[in-house]
This record gives sequence, C-alpha cells and structure tokens, in this order.
Amino acid sequence: MFIVGKVKIGALIWPQYTEWKSVRSMGVTADRVGYDTLWTWDHLYPIIGNPNGPIFEGWSTLVAWAEATAQIRIGLMVGANTFRVPTLTAKLATTLDHISNGRAILGIGGAWFAEEHEHFGLNFGDGFPERLRWLGEALPIMRGMLDGTEPTAAGPHYVAKTVRNLPAPVQKHLPILIGGGGEQVTLKLVAKYGDANNVSGTPEQVAHKEEVLLKHCETIGRDPKTIERTVGIGNVVIRNDAAEAMRIHQAQFAANGINPAWDKQPVGSVEQVIEHLAPYIQLGYRHLIAGFSTPHDEESMIRFAEEVRPALEKI
Repeated sequence: MFIVGKVKIGALIWPQYTEWKSVRSMGVTADRVGYDTLWTWDHLYPIIGNPNGPIFEGWSTLVAWAEATAQIRIGLMVGANTFRVPTLTAKLATTLDHISNGRAILGIGGAWFAEEHEHFGLNFGDGFPERLRWLGEALPIMRGMLDGTEPTAAGPHYVAKTVRNLPAPVQKHLPILIGGGGEQVTLKLVAKYGDANNVSGTPEQVAHKEEVLLKHCETIGRDPKTIERTVGIGNVVIRNDAAEAMRIHQAQFAANGINPAWDKQPVGSVEQVIEHLAPYIQLGYRHLIAGFSTPHDEESMIRFAEEVRPALEKI
C-alpha cells in the first residue's frame, strides 16, 4: 500500500457549528484540487467543544458529496458501529458505492461518545470492551455482505440470516477502514478484517502502533502490506504569516467553544507544516488525513494540496 514518492491526502470536514452550504463546498473543493479521500464524522451531537450545538448527520452528508463530486473517495471517519446494525451499515455503504460510481469506503469504529447515545436512545453497552466485542461481531457480517457471501450470524449481539445484498457494490472489493489504535482488540480486528486503519498521535505513538499491528498481522499470517495505513494529522491552517495562521486556528476553536485551541497542530507557514508532517512520511504513513475545522478555511485546504503535498512527496 505504500508507494514511494506518492503521498495521498484526505480531507476530514468538520460538520459541526456550520451551515450545509459550507460543508458541501469544502467537499467539492477537495475533489477539485485533487484530494484522494473525503471524510466526515458519524456523530449526532458536536464532539469537540460545546455539545449543545448544530451538527450534520454523516451518511446523508456522504450521499450529497457523492452527487456533487467526481473523483474523490468518500467515507466516514469513522462510522459508529453502535448507531446501526451491521446489515444496515453494509447496505448503506453499498448504496453509496453506486451513487458515487465505486468511490465508497466503509469507515467503522466502536463508538465512544456516551451523551449522544443516551439522548438518542442508542445502546452504549457496559463499556468500551463490550462495544469492541460488538464490533468484532459486526465486521464479518459487513464483509460478507459486501463480498456477496450471504452471511449468517447468531449473536450474541447481532443476528443475520443468509442476508442478501443486491445489487452488489460497484467495487469488486469495497474497502473497510477500521478506526483506532487500541492494542489489545482494535488492532487485532484491523489485522483480521481491515483493508485500512486510521490512527492519530505523535510520530512516536504512531510508530509504536505500527509495531503492534505488525505483530498482530504476523500472528495470523496476514501480509501487512495489504492494509493501508492512514494517520489523522489534526487541524490544518496555512498562511504565509505563521502568527496569522495561529490567530485563525484559535478563532476556529473558539467558535466551537474551545479556548485555548489544541496545540501542536499543523498550523503555520507551508514550511512549518511540512516540517511538522515529515516524520509521518518517514515512518511510511503516506496517507495523511487533514482536519478542517469550522469556520471552514478553503485557502488552507487548497494550499495543503498544491504546496504541502508536492514537498512531502520529495521526502
């Protein structure tokens, strides 16, 4: 999955504290300037800052982007397994694949935000270990449906009975991206079922997760090269003047109810952002998922694609 010289970039568009026209426009711009992947969250309440505000639903956003774009691949970063039974999730991904003409990615994770589950009447389970067990049940059902094997499952949490998935996806193998870097369970699930994985953290933390994933792959005989590694790099703001970039970054987070803003983000001049991201490239993580918070900043999105990526491809 790692191609020397090639750097893939993804745009993770925040769907909270904004208007729909801005979410749509950022997706269209990402497609126009050559991003490889386009993502949004799967949450029902804002997850960063004040939760008592507006947010757009994830799958509906993907469908609208699919109609408005032409080349970019589309998925959730990542879907909440607890929100839907896996049979429905696989059907949603398949339909998105047809709407987008073969550009869907099924992003999935165990879910973590208790408040939205409680308020929307969704089962949050007894803790993260239980939700990961549910994810472990869900993944073979989803993979089987996407592959057309008519899977059957008898629980204990999910039930399916020779479930058909017609029409089949446009893609011969619609990829599943599993989010998270939990070492005991999540990365084992990545090794067994994942076509891709997304982690975040410092280069040192990401390097450690890579070592753990390699060990899990070795244990089950999986070729780790068949799993695409992606890394979330945080909120991107680019300006010629680093101080101006930081002011924009601070203002974005203040608008979402956070003060001060996150530190150690790819915020600054083009040269500073390149320096910040180079260690991930050197680790072999060549699919960078750039976050774009609200109010959305189209200038940074464009400059990341047109100025930062070409420089990173020389590393």
